[in-house]
Amino acid sequence: MPSLKTRLHDDLNAAMKARDELTTATLRMTLAAVTTEEVAGKAARELSDDEVQKVLAREGKKRREAAEAFDTAGRVELAERERAEGAVLERYLPVQLGDDELSELVRAAVAESGASGPQQLGAVMKLVQPRVAGRADGRRVSDEVRRQLAQA
Repeated sequence: MPSLKTRLHDDLNAAMKARDELTTATLRMTLAAVTTEEVAGKAARELSDDEVQKVLAREGKKRREAAEAFDTAGRVELAERERAEGAVLERYLPVQLGDDELSELVRAAVAESGASGPQQLGAVMKLVQPRVAGRADGRRVSDEVRRQLAQA
């Protein structure tokens, strides 16, 4: 199976041939972010698929935040563009957890940690984060942890 970076390059070439401007621009920005990550630090290195996926998740989060900011500013057309770019990136990310699945993972982590109140948010988050790994937005996870700890 080809690496995620190779798949991004192949899809970029296909988008350019199809004259798909949105996909082409989005994948170019994403590959630039991957390259920047590869050359950051003391020595250049090749990113693993997991690291590329983290870059994709970070780029997707940027698109969501930008869309919210544009909506707040009344710039609907720019917000729609950001959402469309986010949708292109979603193709390469793992399927997001549903509310029920997330709730169950958090419930198990709360039980495992023995947390009994909101002041133990960090302990529960430390257990939950590796389990959701890229399948749920951090804000969504922390909101669910806070909700369940408030009920405890």
